[in-house]
Amino acid sequence: MAEAQTNDALLPAAPFLTIPADGKPYLAGVKCKTCGATYAAQKRIGCAKCGERKNLESVKLSDSGKLYNYTIVYRSFPGVKVPFVSAIVDLDGGGTIKGNLVDVDLSKPENVKFDMPVKVVYRDAERKDAQGRSYLSYFFVPA
Repeated sequence: MAEAQTNDALLPAAPFLTIPADGKPYLAGVKCKTCGATYAAQKRIGCAKCGERKNLESVKLSDSGKLYNYTIVYRSFPGVKVPFVSAIVDLDGGGTIKGNLVDVDLSKPENVKFDMPVKVVYRDAERKDAQGRSYLSYFFVPA
């Protein structure tokens, strides 16, 4: 997978993935200023941790974090390349997101470890919409 370039033809593969016209893609989040909970989202009605509804702010989520949990998938839907690593990552500064860990040699599963540092990269999701436009997605790579 080659690193994708941002342009008008790319579509975000997730609602919280932001692709600015003149900048680097990033993951958008919402942070509760009352309790500090952070969520991957463009908007939120309220904080799931403390119930706050008014004291929320938009933030850019970090492009680094630690592997919280993972599964190495060996059987999947037809057309999906296996094996792959489905991962849950705790981002530095708050927020937890799910995605795929890539660029890891899975012939040695010990290469994947809990709490390993990872970084977020943005790449072509290798899928197209009905008009032929590509989707940009986020992935995790070992840091």
